[in-house]
Amino acid sequence: MQTGLFISFEGIDGAGKSSHIQAVADALRLSGRHVVHTREPGGTPLAEKIRDVLLHDAMDPMTEALLVFAARRDHLQQVIEPALARGDVVLCDRFTDATFAYQGGGRGFDLQVLSQLEQWVQTMSDGHLRQPHLTLWFSLEPHIAAQRLASARVPDRFESQPLVFFQQVHQAYAERAKAEPARFATIQAAADFNDVRASVLTQLEQRGYVSARPL
Repeated sequence: MQTGLFISFEGIDGAGKSSHIQAVADALRLSGRHVVHTREPGGTPLAEKIRDVLLHDAMDPMTEALLVFAARRDHLQQVIEPALARGDVVLCDRFTDATFAYQGGGRGFDLQVLSQLEQWVQTMSDGHLRQPHLTLWFSLEPHIAAQRLASARVPDRFESQPLVFFQQVHQAYAERAKAEPARFATIQAAADFNDVRASVLTQLEQRGYVSARPL
């Protein structure tokens, strides 16, 4: 039986991370892996309801953080942990690093409280703290991301934040990546689309996660 693999995709809104998840899924399937593609907040019926509230309803930073972790707990219990136990690969569009970046960096919420919530919510029955095996961080300067988003769609409650918010989010991601270099792979998201795609797949190849690239 294959060992489960957990890969998260991180980056500020407009960094383009979601555009490359399908290529990663295709490459993994070509290598014989079963893939579960999910997202946060969301991934379960309950967590998707919480996502809708988070994206559209006004609330204070503590309420926001508590809802994010409530959704994550259900997501872990219902989707992520069962998939990993089966030996599947879980591809998740955002995970806990996003909470430290958006609620911690962007909102300025207490990082120690976030760390405590992380311990409570992500400690599994065997006592280990669930984190991705690999986090692909799509690093992009906030002003470039804002230009990309300008005509993309009607912004939600996070996407409509001012530039300084995303500068703080970007810095928080950079600090997380610096603190855990073995888990993080930084993708320079300002590059040409095909170059970004190649960088992503190269990271997977270097770790032995894929043996073939999709056509």
